[in-house]
Amino acid sequence: MRTEPAIEPFRLRLPDVVLEGELVLPPRCVGVVVFAHGSGSSRHSPRNRAVARVLEHAAIGTLLLDLLSAREDADEQAGAMRRFDVGLLAGRLVAATDALDPHLSVGYFGASTGAAAALVAASARPERIAAVVSRGGRPDLASTEALAGVRAPTLLLVGSRDLEVLARNRAAHRKMRCQRELRVIEGATHLFEEAGALDEVARVARNWFLRFLAAPAARRAG
Repeated sequence: MRTEPAIEPFRLRLPDVVLEGELVLPPRCVGVVVFAHGSGSSRHSPRNRAVARVLEHAAIGTLLLDLLSAREDADEQAGAMRRFDVGLLAGRLVAATDALDPHLSVGYFGASTGAAAALVAASARPERIAAVVSRGGRPDLASTEALAGVRAPTLLLVGSRDLEVLARNRAAHRKMRCQRELRVIEGATHLFEEAGALDEVARVARNWFLRFLAAPAARRAG
């Protein structure tokens, strides 16, 4: 019986680009969480990797994936546009989801603009996505139609001192129809750099995914 996580490179070949990632599947894995990074970030994000390690210790698999190729990211002008192209990012997130083992339950963890892409992708795959967590996300960048179309239980995590993003999350929360929760991390700013803030994000996200990743489709219908 395997006792160590299976760690393998993940390469997503699309018609116009190849995206690189890292897939970690712990023993007795209950599902896999795909990370959608924010603008200017990548699979090497120390914050997302810290959250991923907490999930993996709870037998939750993780896929840390670059939604832009290295060449796209290096192109200052075009790269800046792509980082905020929620439709493009969501389409790539859907493609990554479709490439995973269909027997695995899938969740999304989105940060900043990546949270909008995660919500749009979740609305496009309502039968496939079991749970969504947003960290300091920009759900306002997703359309009202997409927000209303999300069926997966969704947790919105925002720092209490990240006032503008908090207001945008409250507005998005009102537009959603699925099971959802907006939780404010006291004393935290946008990047959750304060002592203990990211630890709380990881703990709350872990509990949310453990609660919903194995849920049957009928329970996820919202």
